[in-house]
Amino acid sequence: MSNKLNTTAGQRNADRPSAVSRASTRTLETVRDDAGHVTSLVRRTQLASGLRIVTEQMAGSRSAALGVWIGVGSRDETATTHGASHFLEHLLFKGTGERTALDISIELDAVGGEFNAFTAKEYTCFHARVLSDDLPLAVDVVGDMITGSLIEGHDVDAERDVILDEIAMHDDDPDDVVQNLLAELAWGVESPLGRPIAGTTGSIEAMSPAQIKRFYRKHYVPANTVISVAGAVDHNAVVKAIKKAFSRHGWLDGQAVPEPPRAIAARRRPRVTGGSGKVERPFEQVNVVIGREGLARDDDRRFALGVLNTALGGGTSSRLFQEVREQRGLAYSVYSFASHYADSGLVGVAVGCLPDRTDEVLAVVREQLDLIAAEGISADELSRGKGQLVGGMILGLEDSGSRMMRLGKNELVHAEVTGIDDVIARIEGVTLEQVQAVAADVFGRAELLAVVGPA
Repeated sequence: MSNKLNTTAGQRNADRPSAVSRASTRTLETVRDDAGHVTSLVRRTQLASGLRIVTEQMAGSRSAALGVWIGVGSRDETATTHGASHFLEHLLFKGTGERTALDISIELDAVGGEFNAFTAKEYTCFHARVLSDDLPLAVDVVGDMITGSLIEGHDVDAERDVILDEIAMHDDDPDDVVQNLLAELAWGVESPLGRPIAGTTGSIEAMSPAQIKRFYRKHYVPANTVISVAGAVDHNAVVKAIKKAFSRHGWLDGQAVPEPPRAIAARRRPRVTGGSGKVERPFEQVNVVIGREGLARDDDRRFALGVLNTALGGGTSSRLFQEVREQRGLAYSVYSFASHYADSGLVGVAVGCLPDRTDEVLAVVREQLDLIAAEGISADELSRGKGQLVGGMILGLEDSGSRMMRLGKNELVHAEVTGIDDVIARIEGVTLEQVQAVAADVFGRAELLAVVGPA
């Protein structure tokens, strides 16, 4: 990792999405090795339509990864469109005016490419990874899908059955069931954050092709889209290819609206009041999550929370792993987590154990949470937590796919791409006092208890 980093001054303010009269391009980050050679170059272009394109040129790479990030997810849905974001993720693979579903699969399979998509609560991502020479093909295929999907009635009906099977599959997975229950307890089913991403059997069965098409046209617009590309790429060539591929059907015409379709500022912060619930399932184990309301994704304390989360339950040396599994043998799996959204978040501890050990597991976990809220963590735990976070982040960014994911998500949800060295500095700067303060705050909040298992 080089220590020579140049980041364009004023990036945080100048690069926030806004209406623009013409395309604008800037260099966000240049990383050089000790000999002065550029090892990574991050550049960003915003088109007049509001579409943002971020690339990272990686020295020595022979592949290229592409991600198209749409700023719409399950929390942007109403009760009648619950599951529409995930439904669209499936339907965009079903064909366009230029390509059938089979054509889409054949074109990328023929060059050994990897191609997939996923839906989250606040965004949807379509991503591909190919050899660098095949990047123009991947851009053209994905551009055709994003701008020209047909969303025909027979495809909606066929994919409806697939999604219902997927919902049933998740309903058989105790980890999915307990996490969905936790979200419901935290925010309630009246809030989109409290609902499962894939929708429910009832919402999917009731959704019409017309509803899905309206949702598609409203949210799949340039001002709500980020395209990230990483690997053996040239920024100007990528922008040219994207302009060509995404100009179908006039998709790039016009100017950006003053505000993207999802206006975070207009949201009411969801309230988390605590509570408990149990879903009975004939599983061999009981799956338990003890949670609290966490931090929003732009909260500066998220770095201290990240170190705390790692020390608490992020690995085999973590406090919970040692207390619950190693010393007491109460469970095979135990870990902590922290999730962040635009205006809220969750932190928690997840454990899978035998039914007759549930009460003891809960007592031990609560004891540790109370202790860490009162006293924080030790200096050794702080050091290990920082090292684990930094090492995991760097090791996780060794390939073009992971670099693309980092670029796209940061540009979409933070409206900026923070340099890796900047992130490392924020982690290394976390103090014991900061960790103790965030622990006292977060673990002093109302408890959420989700349980899934036999009666």
